[in-house]
Amino acid sequence: METRGIDDMFDFRRFPKDGVVFLLLLIYFPVGLCLMLMRIFIGVHVFLVSCALPESFVRRFIVRVMCSVLGMHVKQKNPRSRDKNTKLYICNHLTEFDHNIFNLVTPCNTPQLEGSTGFVCWARGFMEIQSASSPGAVGESLQRYCSTDGTSPLLLFPEDDTTNGRAGLLKFSSWPFSLTESVQPVALRVTRPMISLTTPESSWLVELLWTFFAPFTVYHVSWLPAVSRQDGESSQEFANKVQEVLAAELGLVSTKITKADKAEHIKRKRHSLPPLSSNVPTGSIGLGFMVQSLGTDDHRIVKMAQQVKDVLPHVPLNVIKKDLAKTNCIDTTITNLLESKDETLMEATGMSTFGPSKISSFAPSSAATIKPAAKTFGKSPTDRHLSLQERKEALYSFARRRYIEKHGLDEEDGH
Repeated sequence: METRGIDDMFDFRRFPKDGVVFLLLLIYFPVGLCLMLMRIFIGVHVFLVSCALPESFVRRFIVRVMCSVLGMHVKQKNPRSRDKNTKLYICNHLTEFDHNIFNLVTPCNTPQLEGSTGFVCWARGFMEIQSASSPGAVGESLQRYCSTDGTSPLLLFPEDDTTNGRAGLLKFSSWPFSLTESVQPVALRVTRPMISLTTPESSWLVELLWTFFAPFTVYHVSWLPAVSRQDGESSQEFANKVQEVLAAELGLVSTKITKADKAEHIKRKRHSLPPLSSNVPTGSIGLGFMVQSLGTDDHRIVKMAQQVKDVLPHVPLNVIKKDLAKTNCIDTTITNLLESKDETLMEATGMSTFGPSKISSFAPSSAATIKPAAKTFGKSPTDRHLSLQERKEALYSFARRRYIEKHGLDEEDGH
């Protein structure tokens, strides 16, 4: 799936792009702050009540009403489709609190596969796995849990990470589908006005505060008929089948993008430089990752770019920085800009100013001087270094000659 498709699956900014909606958010902001402070106080009471009362319908009803005051509303669709004999619920993943919402509807347990353990794990409503030393041990432990009579069903999110729920589903992991022969798919939709549900790399605590800040968040839970494994069907084939069922219900597409792909995409967006000039063609921005970063790496890139600019004065700084972000080497960037044979890149970098027509207008005899010493570098490091030095000297000579002719100086004055 292309980069733009990956971007569509996640919200990388908390606030809306639409000017009118953003203005409404600014007007609502003081109200949201008051709501957040009030809901923090109420949330402590919700937590204490949920801890004090035993698991029952009464407890779920009371906590569900109190969560509505917190702005977290739950709606069910097709609750009669729930199979009481199924021990594994499979759901798409949208927020850090999906498992808490399900516990307001039906008793179920969600294992903590990564993150904090101990009190924080328990307080967030996760089930801590004792034998979590390896993925195989986790699978065996959960398989034994599912085969034990009297236990509540498991709720798992095979996407392994959250999406915004508007474009597609992450590729389902196969291991949850090796636990049982039958699963209950559950489609989840979440709506919230003005601000995004989640943003990458935000902690669950930050997401909780934004949930309290928002006027409301509505969770729509749709129960689908149970799906069983066919004879000879592998766990991955079973996972793909359930993924297609959920995608069809949600009106989304099934993708091959995994949690690891999301993490890599976020990493590349974080470390990529923003476009510095609107004159650079869209195709020359690479993958188009745009992120504002002012860290020490950027200052180092700027310093290196200035050194390249001294050698190649006609190349725009934004193009130099883009290449330096890839190579992290001054000499390699100079080589790339000198030896590039792509016409689009040559036009974008201004290298066409070194063409014969431009050179002849300043100094007819300089065409041979500015011509690269060789079409390619030599095989040995020494040959490559000499070739690069020749290019540098030719460029310095050409720049000096232009300066002398422009200001009407003598050769000796130009030194």
